[in-house]
Amino acid sequence: MNNLAIGLLGAVLATNQLLAASNLVQQQTGASVAVASPDDPAEQELQKLMIADDAAKDEVDQWIQTNNTLVAQGAGVSQDELNKKIRERLDLVRKGYEDFLLEHPNSARGYLAYGSFLDDLGEEGEAKVKYENSRQLDPKNPAAWNDLANYYGEHGPVTNAFVYYAEAIRLNPVEPVYYQNLGMTVYLFRKDAMEFYRLTEPQVFDKALALYQQAVRLDPDNFALATDYAQSYYGIKPLRTNDALLAWTNALHTAHDDFEREGVFIHLARIKIAAGFFAEARAQLDAVTNAAYAELKDRLEKNLAAREHPPASPPPATVPTNVVAATNNFAPGPANMVTAAPNEADVSTDLMAAPPPLRRQ
Repeated sequence: MNNLAIGLLGAVLATNQLLAASNLVQQQTGASVAVASPDDPAEQELQKLMIADDAAKDEVDQWIQTNNTLVAQGAGVSQDELNKKIRERLDLVRKGYEDFLLEHPNSARGYLAYGSFLDDLGEEGEAKVKYENSRQLDPKNPAAWNDLANYYGEHGPVTNAFVYYAEAIRLNPVEPVYYQNLGMTVYLFRKDAMEFYRLTEPQVFDKALALYQQAVRLDPDNFALATDYAQSYYGIKPLRTNDALLAWTNALHTAHDDFEREGVFIHLARIKIAAGFFAEARAQLDAVTNAAYAELKDRLEKNLAAREHPPASPPPATVPTNVVAATNNFAPGPANMVTAAPNEADVSTDLMAAPPPLRRQ
């Protein structure tokens, strides 16, 4: 909830240096395996509190959006005044959780929910304490292990994240969120993963991709997951062309509308330009009509034209017969791999979005 964090702190949430570039502070909610009896009075009370929690956050988000609009028009309230209003509103929710846990100190789900609330406010250290309380009370709930792994993935030691995600997967091997989170963490922290798992860098990439693939198998209609997996190929050099094209083609099948489909066309065109499939790349660029992609489309079209019609090479210089000429002939790489084409580095930077947030349970 970035707007909430900005409203509370007057700035972006502070992140650990490990993941500052990745913006992995905020975390989405996944489905928890732990199921409590709906007839339990404590569970009923907790459910009401969680509903009030969500309602308060929605209300705060609306306040922020409305005030931003008013400020742009020369009206609205000061940031300090808005922050005070937000704190007072959320303090009611905070007190609700604290009172609940005083009355129900053995509620693992209560600690987990309170930790999630604190995490949304950027109070990650306090959230971690609540997640740990929950884990100790109910060590068989994979959600607590996942949420603690998210913390360690951001604040370190990252090896704890590897262990905790693995335990979440062991406890619930059919939850795609855990595979996605572990896959992303292995991918981002390759050096740590190489040491921890005793793997080479190509093997670490293989491990991360296998985790992503398992997540996709478990949640095949999730467009965000499919594109996250497909984008991971941009970080692997040389590019695994066939695998990347397959991943983006699968993502295309999960797109919900023309906007998402055209975004995938952009990625497919970029990879096909690099692979030398110029006619196919042009056909997919021709299918992109949304103005939001105009700049990227233009840059790729220029790159495509430059690749299709490279400038003529100057005639070779005359080499004296008694001088051995240097050679530029290199052994070809594997058939399914290509190296980046000229001018591709800046294009790929634009096309590859920041990693999505680690998902919370």
